[in-house]
Amino acid sequence: MLRWEYALLVRRREASGPSEWRMSYTWYSPDGTRQDVSALGDTAVSHLNRAGARGWELVATEEDINNLEGTTEVHRYYLKRPLPEAEALP
Repeated sequence: MLRWEYALLVRRREASGPSEWRMSYTWYSPDGTRQDVSALGDTAVSHLNRAGARGWELVATEEDINNLEGTTEVHRYYLKRPLPEAEALP
């Protein structure tokens, strides 16, 4: 039986001044760890292409925008890839 592991890439865009924005990217691994991967690329596409090269498939996206204050955006990219059979859980 094919089994999957899942990961999450989160893109945050936050106001850092009157007309300036700061972008950050965080990778949430299947084992529960998280890593700031902002330095590895400046667009969501570059991060998704890197994940795709490692076997991850984008399966869903979600977006939260704080329109009331216009100060934050959060984009979530849900990914999956097959578990190697040796690692599959019982």
